[in-house]
Amino acid sequence: MSVDIDDPDLPLAELFRAWPAAAEPFLRRRMACVGCPIAPFHTVVDACLEYRLDESAFRAELRAAAKGETDS
Repeated sequence: MSVDIDDPDLPLAELFRAWPAAAEPFLRRRMACVGCPIAPFHTVVDACLEYRLDESAFRAELRAAAKGETDS
């Protein structure tokens, strides 16, 4: 089974497992998603709603981080 970083139903725990570097944008914003007990159930969609982030822009950051293209 292939995991798609843009899958709106992808749980955050699975995102972090497949692309550990994708945790960086969450940590940079001090989001509590990394290590959260709800991460197996929440998605990027949920996190963006909770933290009032632009989902498209945040997903672009996640893709860049997963590819190792972060600015930090």
